[in-house]
Amino acid sequence: MKANIFEIKHFAVHDGDGIRTTLFIKGCPLKCAWCHNPEGLSVKSELAFLSHKCINCGECVNVCNFNAHSILDGKHVYSRKTCMTCGDCVDVCPEDALKLYGITYSADELLPLLLKDKDFYKNSNGGVTISGGECLTQPDFCEKLLKSLKENDIHTAVDTCGFVNKNALDKVIPYTDVFLYDVKAIDNDVHIKCTGQSNKIILENLLYLDSKNCKIEIRYPYVPNYNDTEVDKIGEFLSKLKNVTKVKVLPYHNLAGSKYTSLDLKNTLPFVLPNDEQILHAKKVLSSYGLNVVD
Repeated sequence: MKANIFEIKHFAVHDGDGIRTTLFIKGCPLKCAWCHNPEGLSVKSELAFLSHKCINCGECVNVCNFNAHSILDGKHVYSRKTCMTCGDCVDVCPEDALKLYGITYSADELLPLLLKDKDFYKNSNGGVTISGGECLTQPDFCEKLLKSLKENDIHTAVDTCGFVNKNALDKVIPYTDVFLYDVKAIDNDVHIKCTGQSNKIILENLLYLDSKNCKIEIRYPYVPNYNDTEVDKIGEFLSKLKNVTKVKVLPYHNLAGSKYTSLDLKNTLPFVLPNDEQILHAKKVLSSYGLNVVD
């Protein structure tokens, strides 16, 4: 049982309480217009080519057995059609112009990597967060890893968009200390515009977690001209839940543009950024519903 991991982030401080290690699993069922982890959308491994770093040295050409790299007229040309994402070119690139997103690990292989910072977790009330992409598209893997972490007395968090089968939640609930749950919109049409999918399952699963007395931390990504009109609706919906411990408003940023370029993906990032006044207003509105809004 293995999962395709695109990043293991040590000393993370924004993915739950304390100092944490965040594990990012590839594959996501949503296509959020503002996605800042496009390398996590596909379940498959992908090679990123950062052309601005390339010095056209040809080292990648020498090691590639699939003719994915070539130097033509003094310029590096990369062919995704022939690339087998083996990663050999990444190992020899002197300028880090190539990066492999997606390495398969078993839960048993990952466990020692996650436990090595156990002292930092304990001293900061931190732990391990499993994220993505959408980690619960691989519930059996998450269940095994989370169970192993709890057996080692590690605080666990699951970061989810909620667009998953309810059975996936049932597998991880016994081993999850807190769910970091995205709420992007209450209005279904708005949600479809933002993500390409209905929010029916997402809201149903949120109510389900609440009924199971799971600890929930809500994340609301605030994106002007997309879901900025949803603040009151989100506040009203969340105010009826009993187990929401925190609500965070996440200001949209467009810093991921270079990732889209490096992966040859269409850049869907919205142009308009939120200002401080808008974010402060959203926090005040949510607080007015009795919610614990934190930075």
